[in-house]
Amino acid sequence: MTLQLRVYVPPHPLIKHWLGVARDAQTPPTLFRSAMTELGRWLTYEASREWLPTIEMTVQTPLADCQATFVNPEVPMAVVPILRAGLALLEGAQTLLPLASIYHLGVARDEETLEPKCYLNKLPERFEPETRVLITEPMLATGGTIMLAMAELTKRGVDPALVRIISVVVAPPALQKLGTNYPSLSIYSAMIDEGINSQGFIVPGLGDAGDRTFGT
Repeated sequence: MTLQLRVYVPPHPLIKHWLGVARDAQTPPTLFRSAMTELGRWLTYEASREWLPTIEMTVQTPLADCQATFVNPEVPMAVVPILRAGLALLEGAQTLLPLASIYHLGVARDEETLEPKCYLNKLPERFEPETRVLITEPMLATGGTIMLAMAELTKRGVDPALVRIISVVVAPPALQKLGTNYPSLSIYSAMIDEGINSQGFIVPGLGDAGDRTFGT
């Protein structure tokens, strides 16, 4: 069976609402951070469907025994925020995945060449088998940063089929690169935008998510 990159744009009204807040150039940093936290929460909720490992157990209610389904705490989970903008989605993701380990990956883009460079790598030397990995990256534009992140993860044993990426807005260039190289990936985004401009920013996009989050 031929694998194909899966990109989900959940039709949830709260995702649409907070996307509108985040897009608005008049939104102040405090409210922008709230919007990103909520987007991180709701996109993680959508991404975790049929992805979180579960176990069946019997519990006793006040009246009788009953079958119950729980998230399996023995299957390792990791969240990888791509610094610095990925931190904006992290808080929302953590509220739903409180047992996940957090591994920071810092990537900066050369504004002249648009090439990404890794300046901080806190990934383990090797991930345990079957580890579920959630990447938080607000924008997938040219695809350079996310391709670097995926290369670092896969060489440490991560199965791309077990990776979920949550991103507020994505553009075709990044999706094309990911689809060619990692067709088993799944991406959850609030919107697929038209494209990128000459500076590599998504249009209409959000602007610089890192600057807007931290007020810089």
